[in-house]
Amino acid sequence: MNGIHDMGGMQDMGAIRYENTEPVFHAAWEGRIYAMSNAVQGTGKLKLGLRPPMENIPPLEYLRISYYEKFYVSITERLIASGLLTRAELERGTPESGSEKSDLALSPSAAVAAMMKNPPTRRDLPVPARFQAGALVRARNFHPITHTRLPRYIRGKSGKIVRDHGVFVFSDTSVYSQGEKPQHIYSVRFAAREVWGEQAASQDSVYLDLFDDYLETV
Repeated sequence: MNGIHDMGGMQDMGAIRYENTEPVFHAAWEGRIYAMSNAVQGTGKLKLGLRPPMENIPPLEYLRISYYEKFYVSITERLIASGLLTRAELERGTPESGSEKSDLALSPSAAVAAMMKNPPTRRDLPVPARFQAGALVRARNFHPITHTRLPRYIRGKSGKIVRDHGVFVFSDTSVYSQGEKPQHIYSVRFAAREVWGEQAASQDSVYLDLFDDYLETV
């Protein structure tokens, strides 16, 4: 979707502050939120992926809150969307009267194991490739209202297929539990001037990994 989270190519957003001795977490609660996010994800009961709730945060709020506050929003919204928590329970801080008590979703050791293991998204399936290396393609200029991995700054730009990475789960549908829709991902080379204009160096290029559904023939 188009939103403040898709900041690639935006200008005048201020400098990126770098800390030479930056800690992993600036406060204890950040570590707890990160652990909670992984534990919730590890249950396998969520019907919504990590990113859509963050992408739906209103722009001013998105810029105001910190990185791990966005994780907190994602945790709560995914629990509600998956029917594991009601908004009233969240606001009240107590379960609904008469609701069934659940066992511990994950043991501490299982939570750590889930954090260290990402489920594979590559699929060994005979899905036909729409493009071959060397083909000229254009990134589709579309504006979905749902999650997508096609950056706004590359839409409508032309490039060349460099490599076919194989077949993978399509994140735009899988993140909503709407099916895997497996398809090829390609490494696509875009001339820097095609993307950024004449101010870019003529010898520079940008490489993006893009799904079949993001591309069209030039």
